Amino acid sequence: MAAHEFNFLLATDSYKITHYKQYPPNVSNIYSYFECRRKKGSQFSEVVFFGLQYLLKKYLIGQVVTEEKIQEAKLFYQMHFKQAVFDEGSWRKILEKHNGRLPIRIKAIPEGTIIPRGNVLFTVENTDPEFYWLTNYIETMLLQMWYPITVATISREFKKILAKHLKATSGSLEGLDLKLHDFGYRGVSSQESAALGGAAHLVNFCSTDTVAGLLMAQRYYSCPMAGFSIPAAEHSTIISWGRSREKEAFERVLEQFPAGPVSVVSDSYDIFNACKNIWGDKLKERVMERSQDSCLVIRPDSGDPAETLIEVIKILEECFGCSLNVMGYKVLPPYLRIIQGDGIDLISVDEILQKLTDEGWSAENVLFGCGSALLQKLNRDTLNCAFKCSYVESNGKGMDVYKQPVTDPSKGSKRGRLSLRRNSDGFLETIEKGEGKPEEDLLVTVFENGSLVMDYSLEEIRKNARLRDEEVNPTLHNHQQELLHNHIINGIH
Repeated sequence: MAAHEFNFLLATDSYKITHYKQYPPNVSNIYSYFECRRKKGSQFSEVVFFGLQYLLKKYLIGQVVTEEKIQEAKLFYQMHFKQAVFDEGSWRKILEKHNGRLPIRIKAIPEGTIIPRGNVLFTVENTDPEFYWLTNYIETMLLQMWYPITVATISREFKKILAKHLKATSGSLEGLDLKLHDFGYRGVSSQESAALGGAAHLVNFCSTDTVAGLLMAQRYYSCPMAGFSIPAAEHSTIISWGRSREKEAFERVLEQFPAGPVSVVSDSYDIFNACKNIWGDKLKERVMERSQDSCLVIRPDSGDPAETLIEVIKILEECFGCSLNVMGYKVLPPYLRIIQGDGIDLISVDEILQKLTDEGWSAENVLFGCGSALLQKLNRDTLNCAFKCSYVESNGKGMDVYKQPVTDPSKGSKRGRLSLRRNSDGFLETIEKGEGKPEEDLLVTVFENGSLVMDYSLEEIRKNARLRDEEVNPTLHNHQQELLHNHIINGIH
């Protein structure tokens, strides 16, 4: 749907249309917040905050209420509910009093911030007492933040694993930003999912084939070109030559792209034969003519990822040789690398890299591609994302509110106005019940009364999300995790 066709009045769960009738009389302020709840035993202890700016720019800034949209919503909800429950009068007041701009204030942590789960990420409240019901009316849209946050978090977890193995087997982190290529465009549910998820991955890496993510980073995060790709073959460009001419198909790719890296999927028939008898024999001289800047990247795409990769790299060693790096691990010649893009997730990538290490190979030799495990095999419960009301004002008096289900204590919510601070130990913690000090609050106003107040660039976001030293150095990482675990147990954040 084009932006000019989007009707904000229709961008909510149906039942929210009726909520203005349900709040107590004389309510003037509703204050709610978003968090990724802590969950015992979860795979993820912290999250990457990303994506709010896109939603604000795309859907909420400027005039979002017009007479035409009011009439459209009125007719729609009349047919939908079969009764008159739409608050036409209040929406018209927003049009007349605020020129159709939303009287809402949103405060959030800076995008790219790494924050332990269980902390406030952003807060929402109305700025005009007449429109208290707006705060939770926009929950539906804002809660969709779960998706870019989850993708950015998973992508960064990949980066931690890759950094750990790369540093241990090569002594440096050179090339880390290109180690995980986004293969997920075709596997997501929509163009917008591809854009949001693709951009979220680009917070951590610069390697992608998801054009929609690059365009989002360009249009909404001021980054002219956030990621890079290389010429690459797919099965159709290989098998169209016929089985007997696989060598000619490979040779064609090398001829067409003599400069710069090029990737060739090589498992159309027999990956081991392709590596030994075509790349390692018939085309050996053509491969060896290429430089480090124009390397051949061989892509296996079937079979057990770890076993296949180990066998492939052994065959390539037999055909092309290898050398030892400063850490004593084997490295293929600089004109030759491997990319594994099949069966990759957080578990398998760690297992593959560990097996390579055990066999004496450096992580320098391989790159990875990831599709569905990066952009699609996730949901709102992956990080337990929630949006809850924590404070209301009625008759001029404030009241801290909360939910505390007896059947599930983990769904208990925070109370009162919230702030986020960094305590004396350096850990982020949420202060409830309005007890935080404004000068310590890390939440900043990003949206107010229809206007964007903060505009982050992808460059700034990447700096916020960069890996910490303790996440690369296992000893430091274990010590830091122990400290964080103690803080969580003690209920500090």
